[in-house]
Amino acid sequence: MVKRLISASYNDISKMSASELKQSIKASEGRTILAENVVIASPQAGDITNAEVAAAYSADLILLNAFDCFNPIVQGLPGMNEAKVFDYLQHPEKNKENPIAELKKLVGRPIGVNLEPVDSDSEMFSEKLEISAGRTSSKESIQRAEELGIDFICLTGNPGTGVTNKQIAKAVAVAKENFSGLVIAGKMHSAGSEEPVVSSEAVEAYAKAGADILLLPAVGTVPGFTEDNLKEAVAIAKKYNLLTMSAIGTSQESANKETIRQIALINKICGVDIQHIGDAGYGGLAPAENIYEMSIAIRGMRHTINRMARSVNR
Repeated sequence: MVKRLISASYNDISKMSASELKQSIKASEGRTILAENVVIASPQAGDITNAEVAAAYSADLILLNAFDCFNPIVQGLPGMNEAKVFDYLQHPEKNKENPIAELKKLVGRPIGVNLEPVDSDSEMFSEKLEISAGRTSSKESIQRAEELGIDFICLTGNPGTGVTNKQIAKAVAVAKENFSGLVIAGKMHSAGSEEPVVSSEAVEAYAKAGADILLLPAVGTVPGFTEDNLKEAVAIAKKYNLLTMSAIGTSQESANKETIRQIALINKICGVDIQHIGDAGYGGLAPAENIYEMSIAIRGMRHTINRMARSVNR
């Protein structure tokens, strides 16, 4: 049997298969935290990565946003200064880096990336944002994620990218054929598309396509998405042996600590396995103290201290 993730050292985590990592999260009984951060922003703490800050403040899983699989950049890694980042952004063909292995050594956490299943035919109600091919979900970008050693892919949409539930379901099927890690699927918000953020049909489609973890907006973050809606989606996920993750993807990750506590407790009551906290804080990371507050709320001081203090060398 695997160790539960909230008690596992990097030596344990690094040996886990995707199925073992999934079981390790399940065994943590709703006390797992995933922190998202923007990799191309100047990091919150200056000369170290946002991932290191998130891990230091008790995040169990690290999700990289705006990560381009064909031009992989993580600001804050040794040698990755602003001049080099600018050069790589202007001349992607120069970039031969693989920052994932080094990042794993520094943070001792599973590392994932967002890939966005953009729908070119999506009916938009906001301005559409164009993103690079390495950030979109395709067979090629997913295969590249596999080569880079990424542990999980999150198939979702940033604001205004035109990601749809239909395209997410299609992307799940492609990912399961080309990627050995965990696949997370779902929307945190509309992504600019004129459709329900969550529907039972979409949840069923993700499950049937082979998703491992269902992503759902946290109660209190999307208008009209209630506790009953979340409980219903969690029940469908359990029927298909999916884990569930509630996501704060609406910039409320930078709200006051009382709001973070309230969101965390409500969504734990609804039965989610993972709680996501977004990247809309200074430097492309939630305020570090809010990651800490979420941890205290859903697992108490003992497990928070254990996660914050545990050395990556164990």
